[in-house]
Amino acid sequence: MSQPVDSAVSAVRTYIEQHRATFLDDLTEWLRIPSVSAQPDHAPDVRRSADWLAAALTATGFPTAEVWPTRGAPAVYAEWPSSDPGAPTVLVYGHHDVQPAAREDGWHSEPFEPLVRDNRMYARGAADDKGQVFFHTLGVRAHLATTGRTAPAVHLKLLIEGEEESGSPHFRTLVERHADRLAADVVIVSDTGMWSEDTPTVCTGMRGLVECEIRLHGPDQDIHSGSFGGAVPNPATAVARLVAALHDEHARVAVPGFYDGVVELTDRERELFAELPFDEREWLRAASSHATGGEAGYSTLERVWARPTAEVNGIGGGYQGPGSKTVIPSSAMVKLSFRLVAGQDPDHIEKAVRDWVAGRIPDGIRCEIAFSPATRPCLTPLDHPALKSVARAMGRAFGTPVRFTREGGSGPAADLQDVLGAPVLFLGISVPSDGWHAPDEKVELDLLLKGAEAAAHLWDDLAEHWRRVP
Repeated sequence: MSQPVDSAVSAVRTYIEQHRATFLDDLTEWLRIPSVSAQPDHAPDVRRSADWLAAALTATGFPTAEVWPTRGAPAVYAEWPSSDPGAPTVLVYGHHDVQPAAREDGWHSEPFEPLVRDNRMYARGAADDKGQVFFHTLGVRAHLATTGRTAPAVHLKLLIEGEEESGSPHFRTLVERHADRLAADVVIVSDTGMWSEDTPTVCTGMRGLVECEIRLHGPDQDIHSGSFGGAVPNPATAVARLVAALHDEHARVAVPGFYDGVVELTDRERELFAELPFDEREWLRAASSHATGGEAGYSTLERVWARPTAEVNGIGGGYQGPGSKTVIPSSAMVKLSFRLVAGQDPDHIEKAVRDWVAGRIPDGIRCEIAFSPATRPCLTPLDHPALKSVARAMGRAFGTPVRFTREGGSGPAADLQDVLGAPVLFLGISVPSDGWHAPDEKVELDLLLKGAEAAAHLWDDLAEHWRRVP
């Protein structure tokens, strides 16, 4: 017989509190491993981190826990089948590599020697992402202990990659190679956060990303602007004109076809965004900016979360030193990035940008354009049953209804959606003050345990409300 909601919540919370000390001791041990994927000298540490996690998952009870090699850093895969063959299959995504960190960067303690102060744990990876990966081990144990199960209510899988902080260069290949084993009905990403400690939220989507570098070549060398100026094309001028034409007077991207397929915000989504306690002045301070700007007709949050963008990331050409040097430069360059939203196809965007650039290059200028590997956008509809389960699980853990956000950035989780055909949802407890990638990264311990509570509730909720048809 299932427990009433209030007693189930109490039972999970009691279990987690009773096992808090051991959980934090184990997390501390993992955080001591400097698994910095971006630095080749730490490659053995990244491997050691993967081995440590696989062993920890085995100790948790996962009957399968494997280290999967890639051409770069290893990932960890674990699987725990449910005893119910009709239960949904859930794949949890996170990463075990971390950003570089050193005491001289401005840390007040050793970044790989975790320190607990004021109910916060300071260490590189405490929030991004080892802490948020590891709360799933406590969550599944609480789920089993408080329900009397010997296996999770869902078919539970984990994929914890080792190169997220290095751009996930081998992640998609890994997912494609193991697509059969990774097959899932839903993907849960625990590499994300909430609006604030007082406002628990669930993220419903991330933007995609297309990046390119454009190089324009004119004269074979820098030439005298007096002898030749006004009579030959100038690549720096051509780059400036290209950038100036990137947006129209309403700050909309002017590349033809750029908005093809865009899934527009619904009225309900706009209402939900507007409900968040957004302080624009505080946001501007965090942005180190003096004014907001962007596409006309949208609020700041709507622009960041739900609208596509084109940004100039870098521009250069010609003489950059002190004083003057009156030349027509031989070359100039610009780096552009395009954030995409649901409905946009990166391949279509690349072609549209190539065509747009080609139509704006004057005679006598040679153009080279190179695109980096793209990231697709992902979005889960508000009425998706799995999203409702995540929201209920978070609500039970925090004792309050949750609100909804999106993420303006991009991540490799979209590859899971693309390859596996499964919706991506987000279960994270980090808050903006945790300082991802910064000195003194930390995690709020009470929130970390709330993450474990939410995970414990989620597996039952998914099994109850979202059953597969045999």
